[in-house]
Amino acid sequence: MTLTNPPRLRRAHWVAYLIEGIVLMILGAAAIFVPTLATLAIAIFLGWLFLISGVLGIVTTFWLRRAPGFWWSLLSAILGIVVGILLIGWPVSGAISLTLVLTAFFVIEGVLSILFALEHRRALSGRWGWLVLNGVIDLFLAAVIIAGLPGTAVWVLGLFVGIDLVFGGLALITMALHARENAPA
Repeated sequence: MTLTNPPRLRRAHWVAYLIEGIVLMILGAAAIFVPTLATLAIAIFLGWLFLISGVLGIVTTFWLRRAPGFWWSLLSAILGIVVGILLIGWPVSGAISLTLVLTAFFVIEGVLSILFALEHRRALSGRWGWLVLNGVIDLFLAAVIIAGLPGTAVWVLGLFVGIDLVFGGLALITMALHARENAPA
């Protein structure tokens, strides 16, 4: 899709951006108020995802046991089950590994948010600076995580994901409201 008519595109999508922004802010606030609980919930949730995917992988692997790659598929499924059990059984220990993954996420997300903002700037979208701010905050959060390891791993996941969600939601809300105000009737 080309941006031949940015005002029309902004008018058509501002409500979706507004709703997404509000939901992100609510979820972010919840994670900020109970960061340790949010961290444990993240670890346990991911554990269940890995466990379920591993069990499904075992079932599928044995169902298709004559298909090429049987042993690789079996090892992959077993890995999912083991990682799932570890995260569910020891979520605090898993939080350290997840904190390292979160750090990588914030670095990548920060860069991508800034690039997304620059693309909006080229399309003459208003309030793109909020997206730049979101990207800079993501990069700052990654630096804080690295500086505080390993002691902060118990609460940092929940708190920083909450902060990121709040700022991401705020960025989307401000862009949506600007698009609504400047869209032609």
